[in-house]
Amino acid sequence: MIAAFTACTQTQKTATKKTSSGKPAKQFPPGVQEGLATWYGGNHHNGPTASGEKFNKHAMTAAHRTLPMNTRVKVTNKKNGRSVELRINDRGPYGNRRRIIDVSEGAAKLLDMIEAGVVPVRVEVMR
Repeated sequence: MIAAFTACTQTQKTATKKTSSGKPAKQFPPGVQEGLATWYGGNHHNGPTASGEKFNKHAMTAAHRTLPMNTRVKVTNKKNGRSVELRINDRGPYGNRRRIIDVSEGAAKLLDMIEAGVVPVRVEVMR
């Protein structure tokens, strides 16, 4: 329990990375990421998640590679400004490293990203 609390309260240091053009990459404050989001639902509905709970495609949940389970995040679709608060209960996305979060189908509907499938987002850890 203490280890989990400590992991949630540690601050992240921002590192300066260079892009392929040699220019420094855009930096974000701790707890903020920008990248691509995808959504999942359908055949995953009622299947297991990494947290042990059943996946509910209608719930306001998401999968993230590194954030602790039950972390609450605000996800904003950068194309239209729509945002939603989600709870991390699964791991992913897998494959493309530019994809930083997988949101449930219910969240994707609120973010208006069903048709596009992949959209640029801002993910902010809620304090």
